[in-house]
Amino acid sequence: MSDHKKVDATFMDAQLGAIAARYTEESYWTRIRHMIEGLRAPRQSREYKAAMIELQRLSAPLSAVVLPTVLVTLLVLLTAGGEGSDRIIDTEIMEMDALQDLQKPDEPEPPPEPPDDMQVDVQIDSPNVNVTVDPTVTSYSPQPQTFDAVQIVKSPVILKGVFGDRANTGTRGTNLRRYGGNQKTEDAVMRALRWLKLKQNPDGSWSSNRIAMTGLAVLTFLAHGETPDSDKCPEFGPTVQKALEFLISKQKGDGRFEGKDGNDYSHPIATYALCEAYGMTLNPNVKDAAEKALAPILKGQHPTGGWTYNMNPNADEDGKYRDDTSYMGWCAQALKAAKLAKIPASGLENAIRLAVRGFKANAAPSGGFGYTSAGVEGMTAVGTLCMQLLGAADAREVKLSLDLMQAWKPTFDDKEPNVRGHSNNPQYYYYYATQAKFHAYPPTSPIWIKWNNEMSTLYVAEQKIQKAAIKDMNGKDQDVGWWENKDNHTDRPVMDTCLAALQLMVYYRYLPTTKEDAVKVEEEIAISTEEKEDIKIDVDI
Repeated sequence: MSDHKKVDATFMDAQLGAIAARYTEESYWTRIRHMIEGLRAPRQSREYKAAMIELQRLSAPLSAVVLPTVLVTLLVLLTAGGEGSDRIIDTEIMEMDALQDLQKPDEPEPPPEPPDDMQVDVQIDSPNVNVTVDPTVTSYSPQPQTFDAVQIVKSPVILKGVFGDRANTGTRGTNLRRYGGNQKTEDAVMRALRWLKLKQNPDGSWSSNRIAMTGLAVLTFLAHGETPDSDKCPEFGPTVQKALEFLISKQKGDGRFEGKDGNDYSHPIATYALCEAYGMTLNPNVKDAAEKALAPILKGQHPTGGWTYNMNPNADEDGKYRDDTSYMGWCAQALKAAKLAKIPASGLENAIRLAVRGFKANAAPSGGFGYTSAGVEGMTAVGTLCMQLLGAADAREVKLSLDLMQAWKPTFDDKEPNVRGHSNNPQYYYYYATQAKFHAYPPTSPIWIKWNNEMSTLYVAEQKIQKAAIKDMNGKDQDVGWWENKDNHTDRPVMDTCLAALQLMVYYRYLPTTKEDAVKVEEEIAISTEEKEDIKIDVDI
């Protein structure tokens, strides 16, 4: 073949190869390499323009996968973040045995594989919060979601030495029998709880001093082990939930609660209820409200250890501090509940120690406690119980006052003569006296037996009863019951009912402050009950 023909053949082969290359599918990575080389060429060159076209072609499939993935991921993160600020992760109070079981879960069976064409719809619910707020009260603190807006999880939180598992029927029955309660007292308590449920206002409160009465009602339900948990407390759980929501909705930005009594007893009573509620539920909403409510009490304490109306921390015109034993009683109970619930309030320990000094300042040398100075009055029971709760149960003032109270006789008659200095407020005093005697004397003591027999028999007989007034959780008609006192310092009939019912639950509300007796009770509970969810109670400081 001539040279001319060889050149033509070579040229034709090259042309055919170029044409064939155009219709040959290059590999993905080859196209990437060519694209990168083209992007390095001058911007006006054919190679650069071809590389840009190739970049668009190659990025389209990648964008179709990556972009939706990124958007979905952001949506999930934003949704999770929004819920995290509002939702409460509910905690469950568990015993050590339950915790051990939790730490060794059974291996779950693998779920069956879904078919390839199965479609899954994921629904994300965001509960709304509707809180009715009194338009006459302003400057409320922002409120979190309602108590039912929770994620129920198993949480290994062991709450020892706080408020016993009062909902545990085995524990309750054991203490009820040991300390002198019976079926009649428990039936009276149930009638009272159902009456309170029947009389609750739509906004969750009770009349007429709504904040104070709602706080007392919450304490009464909690004493029986009734919490906002509707699964464990189906009959009264919603009632307690509404009541706590009402209290939180009425708290002002500075943590205060304002009642209508003029002296602001409402605040320490509401604080007491919130602290005890947190101790039994570990609900973060309640904890936040309780912490804020404690601050005014701690700030309002006098250097002398006491408190006066409205938690006024200032001295009078003469430079003296008015330490009101009656008002101090509710503040001291709030501090004790906060300590038991382990609420992290700065200065709480110092306030407790200082409060003991304040009560001692109003104690008479021969026993008894006065109203705003040393004396022998109905405040004797208030000072005695509060010093017991604050860790001074062995103090001389307490022992002498207990001796004075041996002459007291349970009564609903405001004219009954007692060694009190006053005779017109018996039920207000007996709320404290019953608890003080319970903490001071063992169940076999003649002093406790005499008081308890007279108190429990009288209270059951004095309860007013309305037949078949409410249906229980099973739709069965149930009686309701309440008390009406004749004294001058109760808000009838809600406060009367709460004070009486709390006395009839003293048997299992707490263990006694005497360590020896508390140990015996714990041992008996461990032997006599089959339920394993008890929480031991230690009210010593």
